[in-house]
Amino acid sequence: AQLRYSVPEDREPGFSVGDLAKDLGVEVRSLAARNLRLVSEGGQRHFQVDLAAGVLLLDSRLDREALCGQSPTCSLHLQLVMENPLQLHRVEVDVLDVNDNAPQFPKPEVVLEITEVANPGTRLPLEVAEDPDMGSNSISTYELSPSKHFALSIKVRGDGVKMPEIVLEKALDREKVPVHHLTLTALDGGNPVKSGTARVTIHVLDANDNPPVCDPPISKVLLEENVPVGTLVTKLNVTDLDEGPNGDVEYSFKTSNNAPGKFTKLFSLDARTGEIRTKAPLDYEESSAYEIAVRARDKGSPAMEGHCHLRVELIDINDNSPEIVLTSVSSPVQEDAAPGTVIALIGVKDSDSGDNGQVRLQIAKELPFKLVSSFKEHFSLVTSGPLDREKASGYNITVRAVDSGSPQRATQKTFYLRIADVNDNAPNFSSPFDTAHVQENSLPGTSVFSVSASDPDEGSNAKLSYSILDNGMQDAPISTYFRIDQDNGTIYTVRALDYEQDKVFQVPVEVKDAGSPALSSTAVVHVFVLDENDNAPNIVYPSVPKGSAFHQAIPALAEPGYLVTKIVAVDADSGHNAWLSYQLQESAEALPFQVERRSGEIRVAQALRESEDSHRLVVEVRDNGTPSLSASVVIVISPEENSVQDFSKSLDLPQPSSEDTNLTLYLIISLVSISLVSCVMFGLVAARC
Repeated sequence: AQLRYSVPEDREPGFSVGDLAKDLGVEVRSLAARNLRLVSEGGQRHFQVDLAAGVLLLDSRLDREALCGQSPTCSLHLQLVMENPLQLHRVEVDVLDVNDNAPQFPKPEVVLEITEVANPGTRLPLEVAEDPDMGSNSISTYELSPSKHFALSIKVRGDGVKMPEIVLEKALDREKVPVHHLTLTALDGGNPVKSGTARVTIHVLDANDNPPVCDPPISKVLLEENVPVGTLVTKLNVTDLDEGPNGDVEYSFKTSNNAPGKFTKLFSLDARTGEIRTKAPLDYEESSAYEIAVRARDKGSPAMEGHCHLRVELIDINDNSPEIVLTSVSSPVQEDAAPGTVIALIGVKDSDSGDNGQVRLQIAKELPFKLVSSFKEHFSLVTSGPLDREKASGYNITVRAVDSGSPQRATQKTFYLRIADVNDNAPNFSSPFDTAHVQENSLPGTSVFSVSASDPDEGSNAKLSYSILDNGMQDAPISTYFRIDQDNGTIYTVRALDYEQDKVFQVPVEVKDAGSPALSSTAVVHVFVLDENDNAPNIVYPSVPKGSAFHQAIPALAEPGYLVTKIVAVDADSGHNAWLSYQLQESAEALPFQVERRSGEIRVAQALRESEDSHRLVVEVRDNGTPSLSASVVIVISPEENSVQDFSKSLDLPQPSSEDTNLTLYLIISLVSISLVSCVMFGLVAARC
């Protein structure tokens, strides 16, 4: 007969597999007699027969997986042999699978790689877990730990084996999560469920999907101008989340081929480190700021690049002196310019900024000028007081510009301002009154005197011309006596002068400049005519016609000392030329008469004899001039017996003319008049000054 039993593999030895006696239809008592024995086909003894109970018992614990492996069915074949009669029975024991094995992965950790640019839906196959159990106790399903990026997909092969796969559901970013750690769990269908796990490590392979990034993308650096060449400006902070060549960054300036940046001449860039340094002196005045564009490129394929923008702002230092610009200078300037007259327009500039560029202008305080601010950085130089060219014909004006930097810087510029003359000064004689002397009878054109005047003005305002004014003090116009050289002021005679007619002249001289309007002043030259011995003595008594003699009778007995007569003579000249002396001309016979040298009195010198006839005397009157001039008169003296001395007649001399009599008075009056006129002129000059 064919008997079939089943036994779970996890039963302990002694477990009753089946009731042989009952199934064979044999009495339990007869089993022993019939020598019932069990023969295994495989040579392994897993069962035994309990003859007393007539049952098939489990002799050892069964392991289905060891006995049958992965076979879907696991059966152990036994043979039962009974004697008396001999009978052979076949027993097939199905070893029933029990969920005594948990699923197990070939490796406890699975390492996978996926590129970060993989598209969602990409699948990563996994190794199948193994479970020796069969049927429902074998692997039923797989589970994956939760993940934002990955999910589990299970495929069933033709043989029914379930194949787990990891499916990418969301794009990866290696720079955010370079490695993903998951847990894969294999679950069987037993009860209770057994499971096995494996650690799944997914490495995200870098792709050049991240450009270099500047932090910050736009930055500003403050840098003093004139820093030494090679000064570190900044070091760019650039990050590339990629790795390897994809994250290896090289730096370069970003310029345009058509307009290369000026900054490339002033700054250097280390292509490896990203350090920016100065390579030339920086000048705030040339440019106060520089915009620098830097390209950061990685070495990926294709390469990606980022851009950094750096603004370098220069801090101004006071390295520039102020500059003075004379926009316009009105030179010369009239000396009568009113206060506030604009002399010059001055511009000032300082290339520095802030306080370093704030400029103050200064000029010397003692100058008659001041600075007035017109508008920013422009000034007017104006007069602040009266100008006088005669005191200062020009000014060296030094304009000093000082900035407000620290330390201060200054510059100065000097220019010469010429003062133009204005006819504001009248000519001035060296003396308002002068005295000159001229010899009478000098030839016309004789130089009498040279007046001198000065005018502190210049040019035409100081060009002087002299002229003689007519004062009306002479009978004839003064111009008929004198003329003056209008250029040098020399006074000349126009005609011969006669001392006896005019002894002194007041010559008013006017000097006038050539300015507009012309200014003038006057001076008086007193010209005294010096007497010349040009007049012979004039015998006024006795007055006899020329060629005649004067007859004078005297007593015959006149004694010595008797006054015969007196010769009276005058000389129109003056001084020594008018000093007269009287004398008798020598004669062949001795005369008993004598003449007084100074008085002209003729007296009897010795007693007369009775027999003497008349005497003829020639009396010569001579002046004291050089050469000396003389006049003579013939006097015939006749002694008479009855002649009586008529003293009254003798002494009754003709009176000189009123002109001769008052000559001294005229001289006195002239001197007094000159003195008075001089005083008046001095007073006028003093009052004018």
